[in-house]
Amino acid sequence: MISGTIVYGDDFELVDGYVSIKDGIIKEVGEGKVDCVAEGIVIPSFVNAHTHIGDSVMKDVEFMTLDDLVKPPDGLKHRILKETPPNELLSAMESTIFDMILTGTGAFVDFRESGLTGARLLKEVLDGHPIDGKIFGRPAKADYNSLEEFISEIDGFGISSAIEYDLKLLDRIVSEVKRQKKQVGVHAGEKDRSDIKGAVELNPDHIVHLTKASGKDISLIEDNDIPVVVCPRSNFVTGVGKPPVSEMMDRGITVGIGTDNLMLNSANMFSEIEFLAKIFLHDDRKVFKMGTLNGAKIIHKDKEIGSILPGKKANLVVINKKSDNMRGVKNPLSGIVRRARPDDIVALVYEGNLTPKNYLFKKEAKDGYKH
Repeated sequence: MISGTIVYGDDFELVDGYVSIKDGIIKEVGEGKVDCVAEGIVIPSFVNAHTHIGDSVMKDVEFMTLDDLVKPPDGLKHRILKETPPNELLSAMESTIFDMILTGTGAFVDFRESGLTGARLLKEVLDGHPIDGKIFGRPAKADYNSLEEFISEIDGFGISSAIEYDLKLLDRIVSEVKRQKKQVGVHAGEKDRSDIKGAVELNPDHIVHLTKASGKDISLIEDNDIPVVVCPRSNFVTGVGKPPVSEMMDRGITVGIGTDNLMLNSANMFSEIEFLAKIFLHDDRKVFKMGTLNGAKIIHKDKEIGSILPGKKANLVVINKKSDNMRGVKNPLSGIVRRARPDDIVALVYEGNLTPKNYLFKKEAKDGYKH
């Protein structure tokens, strides 16, 4: 049993009670006090809907333009990825996996570079860890003659920009992705509007950024019912501006949150939701939904994760409401969104398994994680 103030259901109502768990699934949410193994403010784990964790090998880059940082094939990120030995890259990505787990993230979507080799490396990193990592790969030139095999080993196709591909090749890749019932995600509208129309025409499962989206672009995305992932801290660091979050949400577009490149920001979702609530959207409930249920919807997992309901996976974070930081908070949901930090976590639950806050995984263990 987990008890306290439960942020319950898809509407995130506050319930003073308990969560009962059986076989990794939430069995019951009820009111009243019970004997429990952890107590506090109980929230669903975060869904980080856009990352590039290969960037974990470099976390102190100089401030520079977006193109200089990440544009393929010669941006700083791509040069460093080419120069970094696989064992160093693996170790760096695994450190980020630990960090995401210990800061309350239960699922994430990674746009993985380096073709089939890169996808397999991240798959190796994820093996044995209690986090749901979705690998959105992009083929290297060496993979063009074996696209069927490449796509069979990824969860989705993560496109840097629709205008950076030969249209025939892009259509070929997307057709094979959809034939294998995988997902398509695409960056668009980050530094200008030039690639938004092309991105929409791909009929993707989601679009990332849209920092420069106009009202006309938002209408196009709304008409095509395409979810969006925004990365506000990353966009600030690279100087490309603010995505029109309020306008998109007012149109009923499903908007999730991503922390984006590890070389620019940590993968800490507490930092992302605090930034979003204070700078963009003065609505704590909407912001919390963006970081949990909306992210789950974007990866088609909202029937399993993203909120606390009977029948869903027991992926939970328990926050100490009596910590020095949280003491005095009157609205637990607002406290989580605008104030809570990873050091306020007293317990983590992944598919029913209780994980102490200071738990460190043994990197050599590939048969599950230890208590």
